[in-house]
Amino acid sequence: MNPVIVVHGGGASSISKERKERVRQGIIKAAEVGYKILTEGGSAVDAVEGAVAFLEDHPEFNAGCGSVLNVNGDIEMDASIMSGKDLSAGAVSAVRCIANPIKLARLVMEKTTHCFLTDQGAAKFAAAMGVPTIPKEQLVTERNIKRLEKEKNEKGALKLGFQQDLGTVGAVALDCKGNVAYATSTGGIVNKMVGRVGDTPCVGSGGYADNDIGAISTTGHGESILKVNLARLTLFHVEQGKTLEEAADMSLGYMKSKLKGLGGVILVSKAGDWAVKWTSTSMPWAAAKDGKLHSGIDLHETSVADLP
Repeated sequence: MNPVIVVHGGGASSISKERKERVRQGIIKAAEVGYKILTEGGSAVDAVEGAVAFLEDHPEFNAGCGSVLNVNGDIEMDASIMSGKDLSAGAVSAVRCIANPIKLARLVMEKTTHCFLTDQGAAKFAAAMGVPTIPKEQLVTERNIKRLEKEKNEKGALKLGFQQDLGTVGAVALDCKGNVAYATSTGGIVNKMVGRVGDTPCVGSGGYADNDIGAISTTGHGESILKVNLARLTLFHVEQGKTLEEAADMSLGYMKSKLKGLGGVILVSKAGDWAVKWTSTSMPWAAAKDGKLHSGIDLHETSVADLP
């Protein structure tokens, strides 16, 4: 089985010219990180964790050190990961002062009998596992401080349904043994209420993985994604015989028509096919397979290059 990895950097209304090249290089590098893990014999879980952790460490993406701020100016991060081999999954929500929530989610999956830990419970578990804490200041960027100020000044009150930047990062992979996995991580929505949790840590909404079908990671307006269970809905369409592209178009179209919710998905099938689809203006993505790297940001934009 030839390994495959697909990575996304979240949906957005637009990405400024100043940021676009940094975002492009970041998403490409994340795919290269994950693909290298796969080609060296690593598992799909290893690959998606590695790719997403790279993006959590990159300040241009809304996860980890690039996470947006809540109404109080604090960071609360969500993440989830799942193995399609046995449907094992781990998730965390509302975690603070941790560099890589996706790594903590994997520890939940592998070191507990639970699927999901939140807030103080997740923090206590992280401490028990020896996960280091970092000062809040290391996660907060000047750009996100300005974004919060702008959001409050322009809107006054919280209007989650009209967010322009729907940032999340995610990855899906198929390894050489035929196992699939997904990982998704986010800082949430700018100016969100304290304790708000979106789709990202919720298995079936933020992502899903099953060796009998494939794997998916989602991005977009979290409340809308939760209401339609976007990840599992898309894979149900695949189970019913739709192509990856058809399944993605159907589920994203349903969410948009029912809720006016925008979003995007990346998928890999059990056979190694892959797809990227979104209804927001743009979605940075990259896919690596057979020594080729495919990438893009805007609709109808695809670049292909040889992998290093």
